[in-house]
Amino acid sequence: MSPLFNSRAAESSESLSNQDKSALLKIARQSLVETIVNGRRWQPDAPVGILAERRGGFVTLHVRGKLRGCVGQVEANKSLAETVGRCAISAAREDDRFNPVQPDEVAQLEIEISVLSSPKAIAPNEIVVGKHGLIVERGPFRGLLLPQVATERNWSAEKFLSETCLKAGLPADTWKSAETRIFGFTAEVFSENESAPELSK
Repeated sequence: MSPLFNSRAAESSESLSNQDKSALLKIARQSLVETIVNGRRWQPDAPVGILAERRGGFVTLHVRGKLRGCVGQVEANKSLAETVGRCAISAAREDDRFNPVQPDEVAQLEIEISVLSSPKAIAPNEIVVGKHGLIVERGPFRGLLLPQVATERNWSAEKFLSETCLKAGLPADTWKSAETRIFGFTAEVFSENESAPELSK
């Protein structure tokens, strides 16, 4: 397996509670307000429980249903709380597909968080659309797509593999080569738009 994924952090099988999800969404929102609106350097409070575990994650920003930024951290080298806060700021400022988010846009942003499991080598016939996200590596090239991308676009497993190769800047059929490394991961995905009472507070 690639050294990229050899994290010293312990694997966690614990799922996030609604309270955990609510706390992470608040961290993402506060990091955006503090950094972009108030112009101050965001510093997380000391996390506890599962939020203190070293886990990877992605933050996706939408405005009125349209993508506005998405940045993540696969490597589990920071606490989950810090990963989410830093990725929220990066999604707003450093996604080179978009102009940086301006202060007057922050209130319009819809935040979605994906908390990742540790990536593990996976065979093409083991991929379950809707369950697995994918990472494809070949030489210096790497592409990643989250599980919800394949579901939203109604892709087959082969189409998902091809699109992940394209995301890496590789030909679509690179996944068929024995020299290509394929990793799968799962994600707990939640957003501010969910209706659970704990998430709306």
